[in-house]
Amino acid sequence: GTRSAVLNTEARTVEADVLSRRCVMMRLVDFSYEQYQKALRQSAGAVVIILPRSISSVPQDVVRQFMEIEPEMLAMETIVPVYFAVEDEELLSIYEQTRAASASQGSASAAEVLLHTATANGFQMVTSGAQSKAINDWLIPSVEGRLTGLGGEDLPTVVIVAHYDSFGVAPWLSHGADSNGSGISVLLELARLFSRLYTYRRTHAGYNLLFFASGGGKFNYQGTKRWLEDNLDHTDSSLLQDNVAFVLCLDTLGRGNSLHLHVSKPPKEGTLQHAFLKELEMVVANQFPEVKFSMVHKKINLAEDMLAWEHERFAIRRLPAFTISHLESHRDSLRNSIMDRRARIDTKALTRNTQIIAEALTRVIYNLTEKGAPADMQIFTDQMQIQQEQLESVMDWLSSQPRAAQLIDKDSTFLNTLEYCMGRYLKDVKQHHVKADKRDPEFVFYDQLKQVMNAYRVKPAIFDLLLAVCIAAYLGVAYVAVQHFGLLYKMIQRLSLKTKQQ
Repeated sequence: GTRSAVLNTEARTVEADVLSRRCVMMRLVDFSYEQYQKALRQSAGAVVIILPRSISSVPQDVVRQFMEIEPEMLAMETIVPVYFAVEDEELLSIYEQTRAASASQGSASAAEVLLHTATANGFQMVTSGAQSKAINDWLIPSVEGRLTGLGGEDLPTVVIVAHYDSFGVAPWLSHGADSNGSGISVLLELARLFSRLYTYRRTHAGYNLLFFASGGGKFNYQGTKRWLEDNLDHTDSSLLQDNVAFVLCLDTLGRGNSLHLHVSKPPKEGTLQHAFLKELEMVVANQFPEVKFSMVHKKINLAEDMLAWEHERFAIRRLPAFTISHLESHRDSLRNSIMDRRARIDTKALTRNTQIIAEALTRVIYNLTEKGAPADMQIFTDQMQIQQEQLESVMDWLSSQPRAAQLIDKDSTFLNTLEYCMGRYLKDVKQHHVKADKRDPEFVFYDQLKQVMNAYRVKPAIFDLLLAVCIAAYLGVAYVAVQHFGLLYKMIQRLSLKTKQQ
């Protein structure tokens, strides 16, 4: 990224031969990494990438290409500020006029280039904001709530976790529909379902359920790390202190016909996490045969700056944990892209994945398989069925706003609404605020994430030069004409005087 934000330079498109100290404008549909690199190599003053109003209208190959480029753009440090703007009629008009002026520079005739350059309209792009400054103290808010099990104090606890923040090359455009709006949607639906089961004594299970919507997930799961420290190291009254059955992390569940259970260590037979794995396999095989399910084993690599999945934060603290996702690899570009929008979510797939997780979790908590429940028996039907309409409305709400970690503070409307939603179903709902550990990984946030850019219609400098030449020529002609007129006048006077004398 770049710390520079202030801009006051002339607009060009990549068709121009010279881009140095120019504001280079590109449309997403024509964007390529080669063009982007060309602008950087020529020391452009800035780059403006114009996004369409609706990402769903962009061809899939263009979306895929940009998603692959995003990590490169983020990893590259540059002095050139990069802006993203959503297109409208005025902006497209500016782009088309700028492109016409830029393309004309390649004409064969030097006279034509000179004439077009002198007569064409140009645009001066100017930002009105201040230069970016580093943010010293970044606060990470999270929300937790619980359902207490029936039967004694020392009950095993199942922890259900999803991070709510999104990530992409432009924070204000990071809506994170699948990653990880889908995970939060599933978490809220599970909270609703189990709150109903825990309302009645005959369906009240002997497990505590702890729900945690974590912040800072895209920055090495900072919210989860500090939450674990507070609950395991600095308190005597926490459901995490003893007897955690397992931790289930929800991540990217909004599309596809596959589900993968990511583990750092394969669960041992006889443990509850192994039972959950088997229940997942059985539910998928007997009720949703179109879904491909697998367990993906990846050891934690502490040498890497960033952890792969959220469950690794728990595994480091020796808590049994896994992440369920439709993605087979944590390196999938979908997890960190501004292209991750609502239109990419398959609501039917999200509903189906929610049901698979809910069915497997219920069968484990209530020990239904050992009690003889048929493998194809669906628990959540009729009045207890998964509410697709509610999942849709939650997804609409989540994906309608940017949720980059830099934009969420303890007073944000989003966080208060999330707390309210969890409070409808859970007990002891509260926000958890911690300061980020900037060394894990090493990062610094800057302000000025959104700027107002003005485009002023201007004539090029050569126009002023030609205008000055024309004025000088006009004055020269006028001077010569006046001089000739004076001589002519004197001659007429002399002729007139001679005529009178005669």
